[in-house]
Amino acid sequence: MKHHLEDLVRTALERLRQDGELECAVPNFTIERTRDKKFGDFAANAAMLLAKPARRKPRDIAELIINRLPSSDQVANVEIAGPGFINFHMTPTAFQAVVGQVFEAGEAFGRSTIGNGKRVQVEFVSANPTGPLHVGHGRGAAYGATVADLLAAAGFEVHREYYVNDAGRQMDILGTSVWLRYLELCGEELVFPSNGYKGDYIWDIAASIHRDHGDAFRHPATAVFEGVAADEPAGGDKEAHIDGLVSKARTLLGEKNYQTIFDTALDAILGDIRRDLEEFGVAYEKWFSERSLVESGKVDAAIERLTNSGHLYEKEGALWFRSTDYGDEKDRVVVRDNGVKTYFASDIAYHMDKLERGFERVIDVWGADHHGYVPRVKAAMEAIGDDASLLDVLLVQFAILYRGGEKAQMSTRSGEFVTLRELREEVGNDAARFFYVSRKCEQHLDFDLDLAKSQSNDNPVYYIQYAHARICSVMHQLKEKGLFYDQQAGLRHLPMLKEDHEQAILQTVSRYPEVVEAAALVHEPHQLAHYLRELANDFHTYYNAHQFLVEESTLRDARLALILAAKQVLANGLSLLGVSAPESM
Repeated sequence: MKHHLEDLVRTALERLRQDGELECAVPNFTIERTRDKKFGDFAANAAMLLAKPARRKPRDIAELIINRLPSSDQVANVEIAGPGFINFHMTPTAFQAVVGQVFEAGEAFGRSTIGNGKRVQVEFVSANPTGPLHVGHGRGAAYGATVADLLAAAGFEVHREYYVNDAGRQMDILGTSVWLRYLELCGEELVFPSNGYKGDYIWDIAASIHRDHGDAFRHPATAVFEGVAADEPAGGDKEAHIDGLVSKARTLLGEKNYQTIFDTALDAILGDIRRDLEEFGVAYEKWFSERSLVESGKVDAAIERLTNSGHLYEKEGALWFRSTDYGDEKDRVVVRDNGVKTYFASDIAYHMDKLERGFERVIDVWGADHHGYVPRVKAAMEAIGDDASLLDVLLVQFAILYRGGEKAQMSTRSGEFVTLRELREEVGNDAARFFYVSRKCEQHLDFDLDLAKSQSNDNPVYYIQYAHARICSVMHQLKEKGLFYDQQAGLRHLPMLKEDHEQAILQTVSRYPEVVEAAALVHEPHQLAHYLRELANDFHTYYNAHQFLVEESTLRDARLALILAAKQVLANGLSLLGVSAPESM
């Protein structure tokens, strides 16, 4: 209906232009649903936008538009309101027609072509493969996957990507942590570094290496720690201590053996992450390797472009990017004094590569703790000559898990964290996916396990799924009673639906395509989550107030047609959120 009204107004404006009554360009007006039904169903702001360029009163322009509107059997009445809004009162037929549209489109109902096939890349999760995904990563996974699915539903060509940080210091710390645990399994006694990775998964990987290679990678602990800076508990510097151990690991093992341990750790953790996300219903078109940027020369190419544009300088042996020229709080190192390229250098190359692959828009879903990283990435894109406006960074706040009223701690380095897998096992994929996107991404999320597991109306995902299951139950009862449902008859007799509850469902069902489109364009899955709860509430209220399987076949068919349309919309919406639509509960 909204697009139909847009076409009517646009046609009226073109007629005015052709008649010479409007000489200015047609503005990007909007059609919005009214908040108060006494002002009709929809309102257009076209006349308000035209007032200044046309140098006329908005109410006068509104009257001209109304006089040029094409006739439509969906529009009952049009009037001017306030300073110049054009209000549309729709016919009952307009809302009833939506039921037929739902049946005709089925699973495709709510999808649109507004994206015009524009190529969009959505990169999300991209957690360092240094440990299992925790519940914080889970929110980024659910949010990123749903944003991508919404964009696809709105007609964009979406490419989902996971950026694998398989190079750099943190991965070296991981590989060294595994090797030190391996040495302990070989019988070496050592004090594990305070800045190493300590989870049980590190022991598991070390044990697999010991099973496959025996003592082949064993070196005396005294040789490993000789000459290494003291750790923090011993009054030293924990960062210098772990860096020293990484250096010793490379030296003592040699590049080939070091790479064996490094790759074994990477493959084990990355494989676990892949399985976790697949089981969570999250899929990618590509897992992009950071290491590939180095090996392909992309990082060097990015640094060369920055050099040629005059945005790099040398200081104390390191190479710095002048990010302060673009409003950053300080300049950033891209090549350290030891010749090692920074993570930032790889990130510059990665975003350069994204645009070189032809994506017309790039969306990064990052944790909120990366907010300070956004301006420097955009600055680097501008400095190498790329359009930084093509990058949207969506920041996802932390998800705080409460179990038994207590907040769970999460720290990958210490190993004391609640994994995404543990959460899924406890509350199920459906509750996890829904709860994660139930609030704006920039808002903190308190994840209440007790609520997520409860079978009550207070649990939104249960409440919505129960509406779908209830409609399925009505159809089972229909068969058990030996009654029949005629869909075409139901569509013909929709005018019989006069009850307020029925009108509410018709109104809400008709809004679904608008909700999907809006949620996609502003990257707000919570809009769809809230909408589905509203539709479920409309249905449950209707269910409690009226009988569907009445004796009169015409009324019965009409009511069944209505609730089956609601059932389809519930299923479509839940699918976009990555949540199942059960037929029984």
